[in-house]
Amino acid sequence: MVKRECGGCTLCCRLLPVRELGKGSNERCKHQQTGKGCAVYHKLARVSPSCALWSCRWLVNDDTAELSRPDRSHYVLDIIPDFITLTDNDDPDKRPSNVQIIQVWVDPKYPDAHRDPALRDYLKRRGEEGIAALIRYSARDAFVLFPPAMTGSGEFVEHRTGMRAADHTAAEIVAGIAQAEKVKIG
Repeated sequence: MVKRECGGCTLCCRLLPVRELGKGSNERCKHQQTGKGCAVYHKLARVSPSCALWSCRWLVNDDTAELSRPDRSHYVLDIIPDFITLTDNDDPDKRPSNVQIIQVWVDPKYPDAHRDPALRDYLKRRGEEGIAALIRYSARDAFVLFPPAMTGSGEFVEHRTGMRAADHTAAEIVAGIAQAEKVKIG
């Protein structure tokens, strides 16, 4: 088991939006203390449930052992699952399908951080499980990165057009991922 600590990393506190605190993406949180983390984390269940529930995938998962700490790699992996809905504009009769994604919040100062070979290896493994990546620069600026196992070309494919950002509720995420699993199996 990988035992990790945030140390001086506070990248998630800057990159991710926190609606309850009125904090947008790529804004420094007013509770963030340089090199120390959150000054009120122990009180956040009352102040910001989304902060209290959120955790960095690098911090808590053994499957990220080869990745660098987020402040060094310039991206944060969101542990909360989500999905995207794919539609076929060429075939309006085809039903939309949901695809599970992992969100990768990239520091806009390092827009190519998603090309990190260790991250790409990680995303290749997720692709073999039918999971794509949503590369996010902010709450509204993102693109879908399909791993080789999902493209048929053997290469990563970046899909940057026709995207509409959506915030999903917990119930929508559960239903969306369940539908994505059904599509993979069936």
